[in-house]
Amino acid sequence: MPSFHIGARFRSLHPTILLLALSMVLSAAADAPTHFDTVARQADAARTANQVPDAIRLYREATRLKPDWSDGWWYLGSLFYDQDRFAEAAAAFQHLLDNPKYRGSAHAFLGLCEYETGQYDEALAQFRAWAGAGWAGTPELRTVGYYHFSLLLTREGKFTQSLALITWLVPRLGDNAELTEAMGLASLRIQYLPENYPPELRERIWLAGKVALYAQMAPRQFESADQFAVQLVTRYAGQPEVHAVRAMLYEIEEKKPEAELEYREELKISPNHIPALVALASMDLDKGDTAEADVFAQKAIAIEPNHAEAHHLLGRVFLANRELAASVKELETARQLAPRSAAVRAHLAMVYGRLGRTGEAKVESTAYVELKNKADAAATLRMKNEGEPRIPGQDLSDDSREKTN
Repeated sequence: MPSFHIGARFRSLHPTILLLALSMVLSAAADAPTHFDTVARQADAARTANQVPDAIRLYREATRLKPDWSDGWWYLGSLFYDQDRFAEAAAAFQHLLDNPKYRGSAHAFLGLCEYETGQYDEALAQFRAWAGAGWAGTPELRTVGYYHFSLLLTREGKFTQSLALITWLVPRLGDNAELTEAMGLASLRIQYLPENYPPELRERIWLAGKVALYAQMAPRQFESADQFAVQLVTRYAGQPEVHAVRAMLYEIEEKKPEAELEYREELKISPNHIPALVALASMDLDKGDTAEADVFAQKAIAIEPNHAEAHHLLGRVFLANRELAASVKELETARQLAPRSAAVRAHLAMVYGRLGRTGEAKVESTAYVELKNKADAAATLRMKNEGEPRIPGQDLSDDSREKTN
């Protein structure tokens, strides 16, 4: 049998024929399905047929074969989540945090998974990242995400932020037991989650939650809110936060004299209650009582130096008393703490103007108009239930009205 060197045989071929043969081989290889392609198709088919165990097995294999397959990680995480296998779901969603297509929703799902596994600080960080990514996800995901995010904000002591977020769900869900409980915890400023607060607080939380819930229903149901507020104050008049809940309802109802009385009652029980101090300072300014407004604002700042609204109110006190240098100092501090506050920018423009600092006054006036227009547009969307929640403090950092001692 003749023998020959295979290399020599190839070298004897014409170059054009060689290139054609190579291109045909490469084309056939490209068209042939890879093992990954086969497994991925099988995984998708199993998922579509609701064959969950097979789908999970196949997606695991496919993501092992191709670790950067984002759709596979998404479906794998979703399947684990639906099976309450939260730790495994979290591990899958971790692969998507740098992916533009899935990043926002992955943060939300990861937050939910970490909530379920008791990693509350980590879950809160994921929800904050979700907010920063624009609240991505389906309406169902946003409903569940807002609810758990709100609970974690309450646990952290961000009560105003928590109420703003959970209130967004009231028109969608109506008279709901979970919302009632969440709103009650935030309204009473109780840093517990629903699953672990002391049982003796249950009725108080439920009554306060009903007050807050009915005050935010669409349309407002003030008669029902008032009935629950009366029960709350009657049964728990000597307990902290109870009069503040009643006062906040009066404020929503635009009954300022009644609200003022309730805030003063709250200060008798909780002398360092910042929301009451701030609210009363504002009411005093509206009445022209700058002396008492000064006392309340100064006390709030002494308790919480980074309280933006307290600095804003103190700046307004100095402005009313024509102490313009002191007013500028306080208002600039308020701007630093709350740069998106249109009211702060408006008062700062006013003081700059009176001091003859026209360039700075113009900058602040422009900022005020822009912020006011954005707020009006957002309010219009919220009235149509089309926009996203507007949480006090756009970056979800410290809220200016939070701390209570």
